[in-house]
This record gives sequence, C-alpha cells and structure tokens, in this order.
Amino acid sequence: MLNFLPSFLLLAVSSILLVISTLVCAAPILVFSIFRFLLPFAFLQKVFASFFISWAEMWITLNKGWMKLTQRTQIDVQGVEHLDRHGWYLVTANHQSWVDIFVIQSIFNRKIPFLKFFVKQELIRVPVIGLCWWALDFPFMKRYTKEFLKKHPEMRGKDLEATKKSCEKFKLIPTSIMNFLEGTRFSEEKHQRQQSPFKHLLKPKSGGIAFAMHCMGEKLNQLLNVTIVYPDGIPTFKDFLSGKLKKVIVRVEQIQLPSRFFDRDYATDQEFRVEFNQWVNKLWTEKDALIDKLLIESKA
Repeated sequence: MLNFLPSFLLLAVSSILLVISTLVCAAPILVFSIFRFLLPFAFLQKVFASFFISWAEMWITLNKGWMKLTQRTQIDVQGVEHLDRHGWYLVTANHQSWVDIFVIQSIFNRKIPFLKFFVKQELIRVPVIGLCWWALDFPFMKRYTKEFLKKHPEMRGKDLEATKKSCEKFKLIPTSIMNFLEGTRFSEEKHQRQQSPFKHLLKPKSGGIAFAMHCMGEKLNQLLNVTIVYPDGIPTFKDFLSGKLKKVIVRVEQIQLPSRFFDRDYATDQEFRVEFNQWVNKLWTEKDALIDKLLIESKA
C-alpha cells in the first residue's frame, strides 16, 4: 500500500498508473475498431462489441487495482445484491464530480453489463478515450440551443435519432444504459441559477431516459437508482488522485420500471410527459431526502 506517501507523490503515482491502464486497454480496442469499420457485417458486430467490452471491463479492474494500492478510500455501498450480469438495466445517479464515474464503475463492474454513458458530442475529441467511447457504442448527444433550432428547424430531433441508433445496437447484447439526470455536475452556483427545489440536487432532465425506455422496450429489466454521498465534501478529481478522498457512501435502489412507460412517446405525448416528469421528480425528492439522512448519519 502506498497511501502513506505525501499527497503530491500519490497524485503523480496515481496519474501514471491511470495513464498506463488506459493505454494498455485502449490499444486493442483502437486497433480492432479499424477492422470493425472495414468489416461492417451485422454478424460480426456482436463479436466486436463483446471483445471491446471485455477490454473496457479489464480497464476498470486495473483501475480498482491502483486505487486499492494508492487510496485509503472507504466505499460504504448497499443495494448491489441480486444483480443480473446478463440483464438490461437503466442506471441513473446524482452527479457531483468526475469521481462519480470511477465509483459507479467500481461497484458495478462485472455485476451488471458494462455501463454505456450518454456523452456530449464534443467529447469524441478527447485523446484516446473519445475513440474508445465511439468503438464501445456510447451514445453521443449533440445539444442544440433554442436559438439555433429556430434558425435551423431541420435539425430538430437529430440528437434523439442518434440515441435511437445507439439503443438499437444495445438490443444485441445485455447492456446497462447510464444517464445522469441532472445533465451536469452539481455546484452551488448552478443550484442557485436553476432555483432548484431540491436541497442537494439540480433539476432532473427526463427526456433522455424516457426516450431510451421507448426505444429499448421491456428489454430494460429495471432501474438502478444510485445515490452518492461524500461526507467530507465533494472531491475534485485531483483530490481523488492525491489520496484525499476518505469515504464515499453509495446506496443503490433497484426499481421495477413501470410497463406503461415503454410504449408511449415522450416527445409527442404531452399527457405522458407530465406523468413521466412527476415520476422522476418523486424519485428525485426521495433521493434528496436520502442524501440529507446519510449526511446527518455520517456526522453522528
């Protein structure tokens, strides 16, 4: 264990190990993605997808290894029992830090199918990782402003078309679709600007998961509603790599998705949109209360 080292050395060691694990696991994905591009036969897509996922899961395993070597972080997690490695899941969580992604990947790796995140279109330019996300069929979302859509109405719905294409691929092999409902990381400035009715959360955006449910149908077994709490304050990624993150509390609630939600269209059905938003807001109200409870208990 190297967690006795001063924080600046832990930062250097953790960063180097993260880079090494990323390059080692990204290399075969990038190389074979060329073959996948050159051989776009339907019967090969499942083979390539399984191959890429095995390397992505290896990357998470290697990350867990260097995290154990360099970190003192205690992860208090409940609710990950009775998960199905061969099922289809919709996963959501409150979002506060880039650390959230490492925590979520760590607790779910090889317990459920590999997590596919909704990512912004611009992130495909991230060196190495962006191309890996593309190879792994992560859905890239391109957001348009209201002003842009007024000038270019033909672009309306293009982001949803991209999501639909990704969801069609997700039907081929068991998949977990990850979506941060808040759409961005929490900050006090964003919280105040939104005038969010929640104490610890930003307002949820329901359209993404409603559309995913509509595309996937009842293949989605259930929702994994993840609540992440940092008792000592929200860490930066630098804090995490420096060994300053001491404790994380994670609670996972397994929720059966209502069957009535699968065959209705969020984009065109106003009545359904209201009903679905009420359902999501109820989840968020309960999550807000749970965060408050866990924070109080952690200080007792």
